Amino acid sequence: MKLILSFILLIASFAVAQAQNWPQFRGPGATGVVEGPARPVKWDAAKSENVRWKIQIPGLAHSSPIVWGNKVFVSTAITSGKDETRYGLFGDTAPVKDDPSHTWKVFCIDKTNGKILWERTAFEGLPKVKRHPKSTHADSTPVTDGKYLIVNFGSNGLFAYDLDGKLLWKQDLGVLDAGWFYDADYQWEYGSSPIIYKNLVIVQADLQKNSFIAAYDIKTGKQVWKTEREEIPSWGSPTVYEGKTRAELITSGPKAIRSYDPITGKELWKLGPMSEITTPTPFVANDLIFVTSGYAPIQPIYAIKPGGNGDISLKDGKESNDFIAWSKQRGGPYMPTPIVYGELLYTCSNQGVLTAYNAKTGERVYQERVGGTGGAFTASPVASEGKIYLSSEDGDVFVVKAGPKYELLSKNPVGEVMMATPAISDGLLIVRTISHLYAFGETPAPNVKSGQ
Repeated sequence: MKLILSFILLIASFAVAQAQNWPQFRGPGATGVVEGPARPVKWDAAKSENVRWKIQIPGLAHSSPIVWGNKVFVSTAITSGKDETRYGLFGDTAPVKDDPSHTWKVFCIDKTNGKILWERTAFEGLPKVKRHPKSTHADSTPVTDGKYLIVNFGSNGLFAYDLDGKLLWKQDLGVLDAGWFYDADYQWEYGSSPIIYKNLVIVQADLQKNSFIAAYDIKTGKQVWKTEREEIPSWGSPTVYEGKTRAELITSGPKAIRSYDPITGKELWKLGPMSEITTPTPFVANDLIFVTSGYAPIQPIYAIKPGGNGDISLKDGKESNDFIAWSKQRGGPYMPTPIVYGELLYTCSNQGVLTAYNAKTGERVYQERVGGTGGAFTASPVASEGKIYLSSEDGDVFVVKAGPKYELLSKNPVGEVMMATPAISDGLLIVRTISHLYAFGETPAPNVKSGQ
């Protein structure tokens, strides 16, 4: 019996090890890229074409799904109050007025069939800050290393679960008030997602007052280090570059891009100028660190070489130096984080303008409106198997062929607003809408016995 049990556990462990994980916002290293089984090119949610499963997720959240093994994790904030959320292209700054009591929850879903395996309530009560009409009270994407599931509910705390839903610890982060820097009454809610590096959970909190970046022990939740940041509010997540000689913790902020030692929190270098509102997340590709932002008038794109020290900012009129491979002061996206796939960097504007650059040189390769019409885009692009997936607020996912020439492969109706960035795992594109979680994938061929 013990031998059989050991064999079953071994097979289960092997299956999880072989499964394609998407452990954080934008997947491995926040790159947005994985390779593996063929992804769907065409589907239709209303007709159930290539829909492997669909479930309703209660509440309102723009946090993205993550995947480990055969488990999908999502967070949400549930309320019975009036929904004042708005979508599309608008520039209003006033927060939502009606913020009744909420329940913050975490869901675990079976990746194979969409059944809810467990749900946990993290916190109940009134929101401690208001939100932007296009935002939610659950914008931070969870992160996992396969043992710990970390969920950041902002002002309500940082929570650690095991993958079976057992609460391991929680940490009070204080009131995380991120909003419009011109008027502190215009609260927009916190949005940065946590990351895991070695035995540390790292949280970036750029706020109206007392901004900081901090690391917590993943086993206990105790603070390991905390570094104050001279920053105004931002919404991007940190990223770790793992180099041959050192690791660098990269953050984007309105006053500067900064690199820290992830083990100690000591600042290594900084770079400016940046936009006054920063949302895209830094990421690493081709041994370069890409940081962008799109709030006018400065809308930079930086391709940064690791290893810098001190102030590595460009001199007036320069586009490169010893630690900046190339840069542009126009063209950075406002909301979607760009993606490097193959030799190209792809940026997508809020209006759906897709621009491809040579990732090594910054030379523009093409610029096209997605689907010929553009639209409203907040979710970040993801890519796999030669295809780039772009989810729109208008309810469609566009599939574009990767390469130096723009080619639209399909426009796939989902029929609901999409603000969250999809996850990719084992041939599935897992898409979160404002009401549901979908798994799109090629429908398996029926088993046909020999001779029939």
